[in-house]
Amino acid sequence: MTNHPVTAHDPTLNQFGFCVPLFAYPGAAFFRTPNWTALDPAAAVDAALVAERLGYDSLWVADHLVHGNDGGILEGWSTLSFLAGRTSRIRLGTIHLSHHFRPPGLTAKMAATLDALSDGRLIFFYDIGGGIPECPAYGYDVPPLGERIARLDEGLTLIKRLWNAEEPLTFTGNYYHTDAAICRPKPHQRPMPPIWLGEIREDPWCDVVCRHATGWNSTPASLATLRSKLEKLASAASRAGRDLASFELSLEIEILIGENRAEVRRLADQIAAHPSTSQARQRDDVLEFLRTTDPATQTTLPASYEERVLIGTPDEIVDRLRAYGELGISHYMLWFLDFPATRGMELFAEKVRPAVRQRAR
Repeated sequence: MTNHPVTAHDPTLNQFGFCVPLFAYPGAAFFRTPNWTALDPAAAVDAALVAERLGYDSLWVADHLVHGNDGGILEGWSTLSFLAGRTSRIRLGTIHLSHHFRPPGLTAKMAATLDALSDGRLIFFYDIGGGIPECPAYGYDVPPLGERIARLDEGLTLIKRLWNAEEPLTFTGNYYHTDAAICRPKPHQRPMPPIWLGEIREDPWCDVVCRHATGWNSTPASLATLRSKLEKLASAASRAGRDLASFELSLEIEILIGENRAEVRRLADQIAAHPSTSQARQRDDVLEFLRTTDPATQTTLPASYEERVLIGTPDEIVDRLRAYGELGISHYMLWFLDFPATRGMELFAEKVRPAVRQRAR
């Protein structure tokens, strides 16, 4: 086992994560990796290593079997394990690790092993799964939402008990069971790695979040939408006797950053020119704007787009992050829309992160 310093969660500091591009989703949807026209596994790994060198706090991998251009995507857990061996400091997270894909006992063993081998760098971000078209394509049956929530609730109970059991564990639930199961080695982080759950669904889901999670995550959202989500989470926390401040609050969000607005507009035009994947749901508002306006004078994209993306100059991004921070967000999972260029992640590390590293008091 290595003995490298690990970036631990410091509640006084904002944390900035890099979402590893495991898939290409080019063109008009402006979704996650819109400037990348073809999946290149080596380039994805190289980008993650650049993120560690630049001082990012966490790496994040999506968990899908079919995604992006031509359905091509690297399997998330395999990739995360590979990156654990190629890095030494940066924390390692899954984006909505699908409970649906793996039995919870196996997931507990996999997570404990990765946390042990990485000297305690895992953030265990879990979800109910059930995506389309990947589940029918791979032969997974998808129960109704209520049952999926119940299965995850019971599965997380089993996972936590396996992580902490000192004796062989026999567990009998409605959906899962073990017979004298042994989960050794234990996770490096004691009593367990951070458990994150995400999004706001119906009340039973929010109750599961409050029962199990130390962290909560939102997919890309405007300030108004995020404020509404957090109000619902706060209500669920109150039912559970918890305070919203007991969660590490995070936001997954896309970012398009340039030294000036002219550079941002140039990048947007470049993305829009890529042939789109057939799966893409186009951003018609952005495409119409780019088609009909003069790039020399019109550099602010439609408000309907800009309100849910970090977009603009370093100073503009700083202002947006401070606004999200006032809502309690302290961990940002960033999709850099200019990838495979690394200019965006470099510019952010140089000019944005230092300005908002310290959390507002």
